[in-house]
Amino acid sequence: MISLILGLGNVGEVYADTRHNTGFMALDEAASLVKAKSPRQLTHCRVSTATVEGREITLAWPDTLMNRSGLAAEYLLSDLDLKPEDMLVVTDDLNLPLGTIRFRAGGSDGGHNGLLSLIDVLETEAFPRLRLGIGPPPDRDSLTEFVLGQFSAGEADQVKRMVAIAAEAVIFAVCHRLQEAMSEYNSNPALPE
Repeated sequence: MISLILGLGNVGEVYADTRHNTGFMALDEAASLVKAKSPRQLTHCRVSTATVEGREITLAWPDTLMNRSGLAAEYLLSDLDLKPEDMLVVTDDLNLPLGTIRFRAGGSDGGHNGLLSLIDVLETEAFPRLRLGIGPPPDRDSLTEFVLGQFSAGEADQVKRMVAIAAEAVIFAVCHRLQEAMSEYNSNPALPE
Protein backbone atom coordinates (compact mmCIF):
# COMPACT_ATOMS: atom_id res chain seq x y z
CA MET A 1 0.00 0.00 0.00
CA ILE A 2 1.41 3.38 -0.98
CA SER A 3 2.33 5.49 2.05
CA LEU A 4 5.05 7.76 0.63
CA ILE A 5 4.76 10.01 -2.41
CA LEU A 6 8.13 11.22 -3.70
CA GLY A 7 8.06 13.99 -6.29
CA LEU A 8 11.15 14.40 -8.45
CA GLY A 9 12.50 17.79 -9.39
CA ASN A 10 15.20 20.35 -8.75
CA VAL A 11 15.06 22.89 -5.95
CA GLY A 12 15.63 26.58 -6.61
CA GLU A 13 13.77 29.35 -8.38
CA VAL A 14 15.71 28.84 -11.61
CA TYR A 15 14.14 25.37 -11.98
CA ALA A 16 10.64 26.19 -10.70
CA ASP A 17 8.62 25.95 -13.92
CA THR A 18 10.86 23.66 -15.95
CA ARG A 19 9.82 20.40 -17.59
CA HIS A 20 12.02 18.46 -15.16
CA ASN A 21 9.94 19.80 -12.25
CA THR A 22 6.54 18.44 -13.25
CA GLY A 23 6.91 15.87 -10.46
CA PHE A 24 7.17 18.70 -7.95
CA MET A 25 4.25 20.52 -9.60
CA ALA A 26 1.96 17.49 -9.34
CA LEU A 27 3.03 16.85 -5.74
CA ASP A 28 2.31 20.50 -4.83
CA GLU A 29 -1.18 20.12 -6.32
CA ALA A 30 -1.79 16.79 -4.54
CA ALA A 31 -0.66 18.34 -1.23
CA SER A 32 -3.19 21.12 -1.73
CA LEU A 33 -6.01 18.67 -2.54
CA VAL A 34 -5.45 16.61 0.62
CA LYS A 35 -4.80 19.71 2.76
CA ALA A 36 -1.33 18.50 3.74
CA LYS A 37 0.42 20.11 6.67
CA SER A 38 3.06 22.77 6.08
CA PRO A 39 6.28 21.12 4.89
CA ARG A 40 9.16 20.68 7.30
CA GLN A 41 12.81 20.12 6.49
CA LEU A 42 14.38 16.70 7.01
CA THR A 43 17.62 15.18 5.79
CA HIS A 44 17.79 15.56 1.98
CA CYS A 45 14.14 16.66 1.60
CA ARG A 46 11.11 18.65 2.63
CA VAL A 47 8.20 16.54 3.84
CA SER A 48 4.56 17.04 4.62
CA THR A 49 1.92 14.69 5.94
CA ALA A 50 -1.78 14.33 5.32
CA THR A 51 -4.56 11.98 6.32
CA VAL A 52 -6.26 10.25 3.39
CA GLU A 53 -9.16 7.90 4.14
CA GLY A 54 -7.97 7.52 7.73
CA ARG A 55 -4.34 6.75 6.81
CA GLU A 56 -1.40 9.10 7.22
CA ILE A 57 0.67 9.54 4.08
CA THR A 58 3.95 11.37 3.61
CA LEU A 59 4.66 13.67 0.67
CA ALA A 60 8.30 14.46 -0.04
CA TRP A 61 10.24 16.90 -2.23
CA PRO A 62 13.96 15.99 -2.36
CA ASP A 63 16.38 18.92 -2.12
CA THR A 64 19.31 16.90 -3.43
CA LEU A 65 18.81 17.96 -7.06
CA MET A 66 17.42 15.44 -9.52
CA ASN A 67 20.56 13.36 -10.07
CA ARG A 68 20.84 12.48 -6.38
CA SER A 69 17.17 11.77 -5.59
CA GLY A 70 18.05 8.30 -4.36
CA LEU A 71 19.64 9.78 -1.22
CA ALA A 72 16.31 11.31 -0.17
CA ALA A 73 14.40 8.12 -0.95
CA GLU A 74 16.85 5.96 1.00
CA TYR A 75 16.63 8.24 4.04
CA LEU A 76 12.83 8.42 3.96
CA LEU A 77 12.24 4.71 3.46
CA SER A 78 14.53 3.96 6.40
CA ASP A 79 13.04 6.70 8.60
CA LEU A 80 9.45 5.64 7.85
CA ASP A 81 10.27 1.90 7.93
CA LEU A 82 8.86 1.39 4.43
CA LYS A 83 9.86 -0.73 1.45
CA PRO A 84 10.44 0.72 -2.05
CA GLU A 85 7.11 -0.72 -3.23
CA ASP A 86 5.35 1.48 -0.60
CA MET A 87 6.66 4.60 -2.38
CA LEU A 88 5.07 6.22 -5.44
CA VAL A 89 7.54 8.31 -7.44
CA VAL A 90 6.05 11.17 -9.48
CA THR A 91 8.34 12.20 -12.31
CA ASP A 92 8.58 13.80 -15.75
CA ASP A 93 9.07 11.56 -18.78
CA LEU A 94 10.26 12.89 -22.13
CA ASN A 95 9.40 9.56 -23.78
CA LEU A 96 5.68 10.23 -23.28
CA PRO A 97 3.78 12.85 -25.30
CA LEU A 98 3.07 16.11 -23.53
CA GLY A 99 -0.05 15.78 -21.39
CA THR A 100 0.06 11.99 -21.02
CA ILE A 101 0.22 10.39 -17.59
CA ARG A 102 1.11 6.76 -17.03
CA PHE A 103 1.42 4.58 -13.93
CA ARG A 104 4.02 1.81 -13.93
CA ALA A 105 4.70 -0.78 -11.24
CA GLY A 106 8.46 -0.63 -11.86
CA GLY A 107 10.96 -0.79 -14.67
CA SER A 108 14.16 0.78 -15.90
CA ASP A 109 15.21 4.40 -15.58
CA GLY A 110 14.36 5.09 -19.25
CA GLY A 111 17.28 7.52 -19.44
CA HIS A 112 15.98 9.60 -16.51
CA ASN A 113 18.77 10.53 -14.08
CA GLY A 114 16.44 10.89 -11.10
CA LEU A 115 15.09 7.37 -11.59
CA LEU A 116 18.64 6.12 -12.20
CA SER A 117 19.69 7.54 -8.83
CA LEU A 118 16.74 5.85 -7.10
CA ILE A 119 17.49 2.50 -8.75
CA ASP A 120 21.22 2.73 -7.96
CA VAL A 121 20.79 3.70 -4.31
CA LEU A 122 17.81 1.44 -3.53
CA GLU A 123 19.25 -1.41 -5.62
CA THR A 124 15.85 -2.18 -7.13
CA GLU A 125 13.59 -1.12 -10.00
CA ALA A 126 10.54 -2.40 -8.10
CA PHE A 127 8.87 0.82 -7.01
CA PRO A 128 5.74 2.30 -8.59
CA ARG A 129 5.93 5.54 -10.49
CA LEU A 130 3.59 8.01 -12.12
CA ARG A 131 5.20 9.33 -15.28
CA LEU A 132 4.16 12.74 -16.62
CA GLY A 133 4.67 13.27 -20.34
CA ILE A 134 6.82 16.26 -21.29
CA GLY A 135 8.04 15.11 -24.71
CA PRO A 136 9.09 14.38 -27.19
CA PRO A 137 12.01 16.80 -27.43
CA PRO A 138 12.39 18.51 -30.80
CA ASP A 139 16.10 17.66 -30.92
CA ARG A 140 17.66 14.66 -29.15
CA ASP A 141 21.04 16.45 -29.10
CA SER A 142 19.89 19.02 -26.56
CA LEU A 143 18.10 16.88 -23.97
CA THR A 144 19.51 18.78 -21.01
CA GLU A 145 18.34 22.12 -22.41
CA PHE A 146 14.93 20.58 -23.14
CA VAL A 147 14.26 19.12 -19.69
CA LEU A 148 15.66 22.19 -17.91
CA GLY A 149 13.68 24.51 -20.17
CA GLN A 150 10.30 26.01 -19.41
CA PHE A 151 7.09 25.09 -21.16
CA SER A 152 5.96 27.43 -23.92
CA ALA A 153 2.92 29.66 -23.50
CA GLY A 154 1.10 27.42 -25.96
CA GLU A 155 1.72 24.38 -23.74
CA ALA A 156 0.59 26.02 -20.49
CA ASP A 157 -3.05 24.87 -20.51
CA GLN A 158 -2.12 21.30 -21.36
CA VAL A 159 0.52 21.22 -18.60
CA LYS A 160 -1.92 22.67 -16.06
CA ARG A 161 -4.49 20.02 -16.96
CA MET A 162 -1.89 17.22 -16.80
CA VAL A 163 -0.69 18.36 -13.36
CA ALA A 164 -4.26 18.56 -12.03
CA ILE A 165 -5.12 15.06 -13.28
CA ALA A 166 -1.81 13.70 -12.00
CA ALA A 167 -2.57 15.07 -8.52
CA GLU A 168 -5.97 13.35 -8.55
CA ALA A 169 -4.28 10.16 -9.78
CA VAL A 170 -1.78 10.26 -6.90
CA ILE A 171 -4.61 10.41 -4.37
CA PHE A 172 -6.49 7.64 -6.19
CA ALA A 173 -3.36 5.45 -6.06
CA VAL A 174 -3.06 5.98 -2.31
CA CYS A 175 -6.66 4.85 -1.81
CA HIS A 176 -6.70 1.92 -4.26
CA ARG A 177 -4.48 -0.83 -5.60
CA LEU A 178 -1.92 0.25 -8.19
CA GLN A 179 -3.58 -1.99 -10.80
CA GLU A 180 -6.82 -0.04 -10.33
CA ALA A 181 -4.96 3.26 -10.71
CA MET A 182 -3.39 1.97 -13.91
CA SER A 183 -6.81 0.99 -15.30
CA GLU A 184 -8.30 4.33 -14.32
CA TYR A 185 -5.55 6.70 -15.52
CA ASN A 186 -3.35 5.06 -18.14
CA SER A 187 -5.50 6.08 -21.11
CA ASN A 188 -3.92 9.50 -21.73
CA PRO A 189 -6.60 11.47 -19.84
CA ALA A 190 -4.65 14.72 -19.97
CA LEU A 191 -4.55 14.87 -23.77
CA PRO A 192 -7.01 17.27 -25.37
CA GLU A 193 -10.33 15.81 -26.50
